[in-house]
Amino acid sequence: MPSTEEEDAWVWAQIKAEAKRDAEAEPALASYLYSTILSHSSLERSLSFHLGNKLCSSTLLSTLLYDLFLNAFSSDPNLRSAAVADLRAARERDPACVSYSHCLLNYKGFLSCQAHRVAHKLWSESRRPLALALSSRIADVFAVDIHPAAKIGKGILFDHATGVVVGETAVIGNNVSILHHVTLGGTGKVGGDRHPKIGDGVLIGAGATILGNVKIGEGAKIGAGSVVLIGVPPRTTAVGNPARLVGGKERPSKHEDVPGESMDHTSFISEWSDYII
Repeated sequence: MPSTEEEDAWVWAQIKAEAKRDAEAEPALASYLYSTILSHSSLERSLSFHLGNKLCSSTLLSTLLYDLFLNAFSSDPNLRSAAVADLRAARERDPACVSYSHCLLNYKGFLSCQAHRVAHKLWSESRRPLALALSSRIADVFAVDIHPAAKIGKGILFDHATGVVVGETAVIGNNVSILHHVTLGGTGKVGGDRHPKIGDGVLIGAGATILGNVKIGEGAKIGAGSVVLIGVPPRTTAVGNPARLVGGKERPSKHEDVPGESMDHTSFISEWSDYII
């Protein structure tokens, strides 16, 4: 297995090679690709520059944000390795992701997740006003609303990402895939630990809503449009409103794959639906 440093270097080399190829093939993008990727010496510098320009405003300057992001990525190797893991997740799981550079530049799910990690670092360092301001800009620009206190693992794919909401005490494990308009929310005005805990390898389909301090077990699958109000056991599938376990509560069907990585949304469909078009 390659070391983290070797993997980081390999992905960055791929990104630069892809950007150079695209600049030669499409001269209209040459200046853009040079300023965002080819002029930078590392992934963290390129990512910091791009996020700074994406999230800046008339009163929150791109230079300030660039320094903020670069300091965070440069000082914390976990942030760098998480960004690489997220790039690989998008490239490997999403057939529409044609290159690493495409994900880096254009995938708002990827960009919002990296920016959130910096906001979470600020929150953890008690720089909460800045963390909240950054979180607000992420929501404004990317339409992804993640509280800066929420904990997110690595190897994350926010596919399409529009409308994703993640509450303050939510926890998302590693190698999780979440589609657009997913809510990890609370159940009302209850304080304290009140948001879902998502295990490793979970797949959450588009428009699903998971409410309360409930545990979604490792490798579980939540069907699109489902409303989940209680915990879901590992390696099972929950679908519907309110969500029910495929195969029944007593002996639910279990799968062997990791749906957060396989992106298989429809296995066991014959067991829970006889709907035919």
